[in-house]
Amino acid sequence: MKKIIVFVFISISLLVSCRYLSEKGKQQPNIVLIIADDLGLPQVGCYGSSYYQTPNIDKLAENGVKFTNAYSAAAVCSPTRASIFTGKYPARLHLTDFISGNKDTTYPLIQPDWQKVLPLEELTIAEVLKQNGYKTAIFGKWHLSKSKTPPESLEYNPDKQGFNESFITYKPATNLPIGDWQKPEIDGHSVDTITNRAIDFIIRNENTPFFLVISHNSIHDPLMEKKASIAKFKELESSEKKENNPIIAAMIKRLDKSVGKVFSIIEEMDLLDNTIIIFYSDNGARDTYALQTPFRKGKGWLYEGGIRVPMIVHWKGKISPNTEIEQMVSSIDFFPSFIDVTSSKSICDSTIDGINLFPAMISNEQIGRQSLYWNYPHYHKGSWMKPACAVRSGDFKLIEWYEQKLIDKKGVYELYNLKDDPGEENNLAELMPEKLNELIGHLNKWKKDINAQEPSINPNYTAKTKKEDN
Repeated sequence: MKKIIVFVFISISLLVSCRYLSEKGKQQPNIVLIIADDLGLPQVGCYGSSYYQTPNIDKLAENGVKFTNAYSAAAVCSPTRASIFTGKYPARLHLTDFISGNKDTTYPLIQPDWQKVLPLEELTIAEVLKQNGYKTAIFGKWHLSKSKTPPESLEYNPDKQGFNESFITYKPATNLPIGDWQKPEIDGHSVDTITNRAIDFIIRNENTPFFLVISHNSIHDPLMEKKASIAKFKELESSEKKENNPIIAAMIKRLDKSVGKVFSIIEEMDLLDNTIIIFYSDNGARDTYALQTPFRKGKGWLYEGGIRVPMIVHWKGKISPNTEIEQMVSSIDFFPSFIDVTSSKSICDSTIDGINLFPAMISNEQIGRQSLYWNYPHYHKGSWMKPACAVRSGDFKLIEWYEQKLIDKKGVYELYNLKDDPGEENNLAELMPEKLNELIGHLNKWKKDINAQEPSINPNYTAKTKKEDN
């Protein structure tokens, strides 16, 4: 059923937190959100990499703000993307794994009956902005329908979620037809195809406020790029390091060029002063392809390598150049931030979990966040991550393992001081019982408040069926 968005007046007491009412005469800024797929924070030049070449992304940071404690709301794609468009924790949505997830039922625990599509009843940021005069578009990866491809995907595709225009792509795969443009020597992951559509959209809407999501499939596997580009990175001495991968480097180079092309057209059309450009990744990179040093593990894991991501925001004349923010932020923060900065009318949804970030970016204000939370009651085949949940509060981070909690009763918790130990090597759970109990309390309360799902014991499990459990 098609949803109807109802606009309501809100009380003065709610106005402080929601601030959704329009301000007459205020020019509405354009928003361009660029989402990379499986790109780790250590794989971006301005975050410390000397191997991966990202001059255009670095330029955004030099002239804008770089977040050093930005997180994805999940360690896999679909939940993070759902959080971007709704402002809600994946655990609140019960959309906690990539769609359609791991259907294997022979693990020690049974995953809960989770939400395998973004419901049409959920209010998206695209719907709000569209109702407030914006032209909206998404080109690239969606991964929030019950299937990636038509006809099954059509019912839940972006055109049903507030986007005026959309062009959905997906990673090349052996079980899907690959067009000529998806060949490695042409446009393996549709980066150029997505970019060209984005540029065309910007040109056509220069006189109308627009919300544009450029949602890349790169650098998700399969790893492939032009042979000549890969060869150049193979020639570098540092290509032998486990953190560096020549194919990924070539893929990142093309992705970075896309960012440069988008920036250039916005600049050429004299839209830079009134356009917010955000660069972000949906989760960390696969550590099986390239280590995420100094972080532990990668995509699929609730360790920092799986959820700490690059986030850069550029807004000429509004955000001071070369700004760095250490405050904890998350993908849940995009929704309320975009609502506020565009002065949009909307339903004031009390279940929005995010916080408006623009006061921090523009005026260096504290956003007032104490903690961030994650819940992953699933098994992830690609990384072998097991069901767990986590909380970061200040410098400390707690991970709770569901198998140990429900079955083993030992080694349930891991506690780390991220300031001193960003690689999460020294478990402080036994050394700091007071801090441990404090964070356990925070995590339990959060799970109860949002009705987070947990796995249950599988009565039919037999250990011999799973070699990865050894």
